[in-house]
Amino acid sequence: MTERLEDIARALVAPGKGILAADESSGTIKKRFDKINTTSTEDSRRDYREMLFRSTDAMSNYISGVILYDETIRQKAKDGTPLVDIMKAAGSIPGIKVDLGAKPLAGPTSKIETITEGLDGLRERLAEYHKLGARFAKWRAVITIADGMPTWNCVKANSHALARYAALCQEAGIVPIVEPEVLMDGEHSTHCINECYRVTEWTLRSVFRELYDARVNLEGMILKPNMIIAGQKSAKQASAAEVAEKTVKCLKETVPAAVPGIAFLSGGQSDEMATEHLSRMNALGGLPWALTFSYGRALQAAALSAWGGKSENVAAGQRAFTHRAKMNSLAATGKWDAKLEKAA
Repeated sequence: MTERLEDIARALVAPGKGILAADESSGTIKKRFDKINTTSTEDSRRDYREMLFRSTDAMSNYISGVILYDETIRQKAKDGTPLVDIMKAAGSIPGIKVDLGAKPLAGPTSKIETITEGLDGLRERLAEYHKLGARFAKWRAVITIADGMPTWNCVKANSHALARYAALCQEAGIVPIVEPEVLMDGEHSTHCINECYRVTEWTLRSVFRELYDARVNLEGMILKPNMIIAGQKSAKQASAAEVAEKTVKCLKETVPAAVPGIAFLSGGQSDEMATEHLSRMNALGGLPWALTFSYGRALQAAALSAWGGKSENVAAGQRAFTHRAKMNSLAATGKWDAKLEKAA
């Protein structure tokens, strides 16, 4: 594998491949394990992720890279093989979540708006992660639409932090995934699709200005944005065709063609909705960058449910994961069809 940032970035968005986000914090994965009546321990988390990473068909054919949590990048499989080595053997690139989470943004909107922390000591952490095998990283900024929000202070602060993170990653030989997420769910998610468009366009313009000022190499990064979609609590939900058209339009207006690829987050979308939206975008054609997926729950929910925390269900969990990975691989080439879901 080449060590050039541009080559790694291109490999992460190779045709028909996307990124598995398996970087849930211990708190988040506990909530998911609670739903399947499984106790979250270091071993159970390891067993679950090992099941995914040993899904050879999915990992070799549909998954270009995996975003890991700090615990996972250091873990070994039951047989003593480092989990990172299992991924590499399947041809997937190991990545790492490096932000320390979204914390209240000081000021009058602190009950709603957040700033992502983790820049202090990041240079040293990136050097260690590079030694542990990580060749790309992820940092998530959260933008909430509410009455009078987001504020310019929030958009500016998060855009600046994303750029500083990205520059540090590239200095360490690590491809940054830049993730500014305009939330579609949560208690304030009553906004329409046009408001999502306005805020996403504003946010992306701000992010790329900051990336330019920080002299980030756009050919050696990946963008991980939200889709242009109405808030979950909005009275008016847009069609899949409108989501695809508006998302592509917004990205064409804001994302330089030098960026090799855009890997969407699934946000609060259902598995099939996230897949359909991605497929419709790719079917539109005429895109200057690759459009693919960087899904967490939308790739894992079915597998987690099929596994249920039981070793005898590993094969069933792997089948469910492989199916979702294959569906999203088809979506990344604009060839997904709802009938293929029924045939599973």
